[in-house]
Amino acid sequence: MDRQHVADALEEIGLLLELLGENPFKTRAYHNGARIIRSLDRDLEEVVRRKELTQIKGIGAALADKISTLVEGSRLPYLEQLRAQVPSGLLEWLKIPGLGAKKARAIHVALGISTVGELEYACAENRLRDLDGFGEKSQKKILAGIERLRRHAGRFRQPVVRGESQRLLDLVRGLPGVHRAEVGGSVRRCSETSKDIDIVVSADGAETVMEAFAGAPDVEEVTGLGPTKCSVRLVSGPSADLRVVDEDSFPFALMYFTGSKAHNIGLRGRAQKLGYKLNEYALVEEESGEKIGCRDEAAIYERLGLSYIEPELREDTGEIEASEGGGLPCLIEYDDLQGVLHCHSNWSDGTATIEEMAEAARGMGLTYLGLCDHSQSAAYAGGLDARRVREQHVEIDGLNRRYAERFRVLKGIEVDILADGTLDFPDEVLRSFDLVVASVHSRFNLGENQQTERILRALDNPYVDTLGHATGRLLLARDGYELDLTRVLNVAAERGISVEVNAHPSRLDLDWRSLRYGLNKGMKTSINPDAHATDGLRDMKYGIGVARKGWCTKDDVLNAWPLERLLEHLRHRRRDAGAES
Repeated sequence: MDRQHVADALEEIGLLLELLGENPFKTRAYHNGARIIRSLDRDLEEVVRRKELTQIKGIGAALADKISTLVEGSRLPYLEQLRAQVPSGLLEWLKIPGLGAKKARAIHVALGISTVGELEYACAENRLRDLDGFGEKSQKKILAGIERLRRHAGRFRQPVVRGESQRLLDLVRGLPGVHRAEVGGSVRRCSETSKDIDIVVSADGAETVMEAFAGAPDVEEVTGLGPTKCSVRLVSGPSADLRVVDEDSFPFALMYFTGSKAHNIGLRGRAQKLGYKLNEYALVEEESGEKIGCRDEAAIYERLGLSYIEPELREDTGEIEASEGGGLPCLIEYDDLQGVLHCHSNWSDGTATIEEMAEAARGMGLTYLGLCDHSQSAAYAGGLDARRVREQHVEIDGLNRRYAERFRVLKGIEVDILADGTLDFPDEVLRSFDLVVASVHSRFNLGENQQTERILRALDNPYVDTLGHATGRLLLARDGYELDLTRVLNVAAERGISVEVNAHPSRLDLDWRSLRYGLNKGMKTSINPDAHATDGLRDMKYGIGVARKGWCTKDDVLNAWPLERLLEHLRHRRRDAGAES
């Protein structure tokens, strides 16, 4: 092993020891050793062979032994043991500007988190705000550092790609000679994450559009430039491709660059059976060679004997067959939402008062707000005990008297599902809520059977109305816990318990594939922002994309119902589950 790699290994040992809370004198010895080896003006292998390491100031016997082992064998069991003790994600944290090992360890110990995604989510939920040695300013700095770290990670969540797509779309739509422009690809299909952005444009000429696109303010590098295609990498991280076509080709290009590969193969196969050839530029009658003009995507589908397939459904999961047979659902729209059924206030870990959250919801045209602060086991999040629950309900009653019939704040709670499946409030407290969301917030490492039984036992409680973020995943950060999700969804459907689509862009949990399965079993859902601040309420737009991909209609979504229908449903559900009236 060469000098640089030896120094890197010593530096890593020092960092790992810091993360483990080791004596600072010991950790400093390894950092100093790394510095000494890097600046050594002699051949390291020769020094080791001559056993002269301990003659170098700052290199003791223990350090010399490890350096010798690295030089002679490349493997150091001590380093491997340390790596096994420290979650690998914590080393990634140390790449975040301003977050050293001491602070990283403090966060890890206090919150039990270890990935960059978990850290980001903790900051978004104000978990660091009240930790000793941290605060709101520290949270903002860490979030900014994470954003920089993620810039070139490869995949990006919806807020990034949607925002960048809209900026690029606005740019090209404002150019002279542009007739139509749309976003395509996985962004248009509302996929959970995207690698890149596709923009399709019809214009009189490509040169002006390509030049403006390549010179956009947020472009960091032009990675490809041809007669009709321009590829760039944006400062925020994603790549973006612009394709310029003529007006007649636009519907075909947009369809092609929107559908998944499998969906497009299915359409081309159908076209062939009907005597056509379909590609990204045209629909051609094979026998005559005549191009079939289509003004938009709907006209193309119509030519193929299909009703229009919404972009979110173009994943080759039965949408072509359903379209042919008239079986496509009327998908939920953002404007169908009537209220919110899971958000937080500053009574627990939110930043806004109940009234501020309610006013923000009213400003969005909603008619009710389900306030679901954390319960008492979530001490890290300022969870409410029974006394504070009663105090909060007094405040909510006062607000509702002021709102009269114009708006309603529902008394809700996000109650913790404990490791044994019990809830951290007794039934006499749960009975006082209009709405109970039950969620797992700890012990993610249970085995599949134990985790499944844990959740199923929680669903036995007649006061549980909704299962929150069912799998616990964090996109690009943490997989969901081991769980027989099919079994959980079946039970939820049988008992009339809704399973939410948590619309926070870090979660999007339940995912659209599982959502569709549950809906087919008769399960209901709700699209909840899990907002911890007023602007978080608008995250419901991300949940709408998931719901639409899951073939969700307005009738499937509890918070797309008028308040009276919702309350009646909740009353009947609890009564049928055996709750006391």
